[in-house]
Amino acid sequence: MASVRAEGVAEALWELKRLDKLATFTEVATRAGFKPGAGGRTLMTCLTTVQRDWPHLHWWRAIPDDGMVLKESDHAKQLSSGGFELSAANGKKDMMIVATLTESLFSWETQVVAS
Repeated sequence: MASVRAEGVAEALWELKRLDKLATFTEVATRAGFKPGAGGRTLMTCLTTVQRDWPHLHWWRAIPDDGMVLKESDHAKQLSSGGFELSAANGKKDMMIVATLTESLFSWETQVVAS
């Protein structure tokens, strides 16, 4: 049975999928009504639940706050498969970052203010 937090994360991911956007761990957790935890650990636990209970959702649309993912990780592969070009992160040989990070990120807070 999914937690209330995981359900909130699932709703946020569904919105991101419809918008074809990404959001940071902090942004997704805030949208779901909780804090992401140290290093995003609480959110990552919810993402594991989302992967299990709602496999059709794009869990990979939630990215670490610094925008970096491990080069050979499932996260990097899913981002690439989803149409997001990755490039080497400056000074971090095993890390990748979304090449169009600024344009790809969505913020619900900014969206509310802009409306």
